[in-house]
Amino acid sequence: MIHRSPMPALAAAALALALASGQVSAQPLDIKPASQPPAPRTAQRAIPLPPIRPPGLGMPRTDAVQAEATAPTPAAHAPAPVVTATNEPRVATPARSSKPSAPLSKAEAVERLNAYFNGFTTLQGDFLQFAADGRRFEGKLYVQRPGKMRFEYRPPVTMEVVADGTSVAIRDRKLATQDLYSIGQTPLKFLLKEQISLERDTTVTGVSTKGDILSLKLEDRSTLGGTSKITLNFDLTANELRQWVVIDPQGYETSVSLYNLDTQRRPDQKNFVIDYQRVL
Repeated sequence: MIHRSPMPALAAAALALALASGQVSAQPLDIKPASQPPAPRTAQRAIPLPPIRPPGLGMPRTDAVQAEATAPTPAAHAPAPVVTATNEPRVATPARSSKPSAPLSKAEAVERLNAYFNGFTTLQGDFLQFAADGRRFEGKLYVQRPGKMRFEYRPPVTMEVVADGTSVAIRDRKLATQDLYSIGQTPLKFLLKEQISLERDTTVTGVSTKGDILSLKLEDRSTLGGTSKITLNFDLTANELRQWVVIDPQGYETSVSLYNLDTQRRPDQKNFVIDYQRVL
């Protein structure tokens, strides 16, 4: 039987675009005075000071030699010269991953994500979803632009979300229900367009970079019930979408993390079929 009812909490979470150390503090030493009176001054023995720290300690060998040559040498403590073996094998230094030299501007961040999304038309992979109440769900995600999408939840969840290019159906096999919504009512709609333009389809409200992760904050004022706030977390090094977080118009937050993404394999078209006459 087909229902057109308010979106349930789990369904809203599924439709919401949603990809989140302790410090160890040193303890001061508790030094107590000696219980015995100190020895007479005549019995005290001078304690030698530790040697001066070599200026190249902890540095690569070539840098250490250079630091040794340029560092000022105290008159009373001249460090021993660094001896380099001529037959020592040369070890190649592993290349470091390229990172942006400076945080991206809003325009650069939008351009980077637009280029990523428009670089493929199909996507499938695994997702890990956390609902606003702390519940955890796992499953498979399938996307084929324009307009087709499927969230397939693993048991014991009995729900699935399917978009066929026109509508979004939320099916519950246990309750034998199917609720239909317009794609335009969901925050997913900008991801399902044939050509994605974040600045045209949403309102970009902020951008930040932490390490390799670029976070782009968006607002969609045309979703079901009002404005949804969306954060896309993008891995700049791997060039992949890692997570989305959505705060729905009621203030509930849902996050979805993505992994094992594949943009080459074409999903089975049966994943995107809605039977409008079906009674579950």
